[in-house]
Amino acid sequence: MTHHRIGLVVPSSNVTVETEMPALLARHPSAEFSFHASRMRMHNVSPEELRAMNSQRERCIDELADAGVDAVLYACLVAVMAQGPGEHRQVEKAVTAQLADRAVAAEVISSAGALVEALRAVPARRIALVTPYVRPLAEQVVAYLESEDFEVTAWSALEVADNAQVGCIPGGDVMAAARGLDLAGADALVISACVQMPSLPIVQAAEDEFGIPVLSAATAGAYTLLRRLRLPIDIPDAGSLLRAGRNSEAGLCRSPAVSAQ
Repeated sequence: MTHHRIGLVVPSSNVTVETEMPALLARHPSAEFSFHASRMRMHNVSPEELRAMNSQRERCIDELADAGVDAVLYACLVAVMAQGPGEHRQVEKAVTAQLADRAVAAEVISSAGALVEALRAVPARRIALVTPYVRPLAEQVVAYLESEDFEVTAWSALEVADNAQVGCIPGGDVMAAARGLDLAGADALVISACVQMPSLPIVQAAEDEFGIPVLSAATAGAYTLLRRLRLPIDIPDAGSLLRAGRNSEAGLCRSPAVSAQ
């Protein structure tokens, strides 16, 4: 088996991505992964705290560069999307350049960019969303995805501002929110548009119930990490996005220069 070091940049109050990403990738049949996190202070999911959190990015990337990681996941979707359309390309470009200055040639992914890439791979153009955010931030996520040429047909905001509490949202509440959406005509459902809102126990169950592809910020992140590392897509019981055989190179953007176009 090959071994890959994954660097995670996470909000200080986030506990879910460090649980779900290892759990997902531990199911991979031909690769092993270790996870190395650096944290940015953030408790409440507000525009002010998100901006303050993003300002800590360079320190976190320097710490992960010291660990010689093979890939970096900037794991806060709304922190990127709240900065305006196309921001994931700018963040990924800046992180790639910072790592290169430290002689680290790592793949760089943001949760925001991973969700966009995964939705295109499904392929899905008309999508429905469940988010944990307060409504103004949820609206920014919707606008961001629409700026990437998706049509958001239905969405839900659970209005949880405390990021620690987002990590405690019961799967039953998330499923109830999804059942309340009009999914007619939707190509896919994003059951958790946030790496802090737990999704793994419900992704496959939701796909079985709703009969359309279901993904989350976590499964999108795992999918994109595997593609960037040129590893087979073969993760069981996590939705069709991660089903064996989804190995097309279509839509794969590897360099910041290409992504920024």
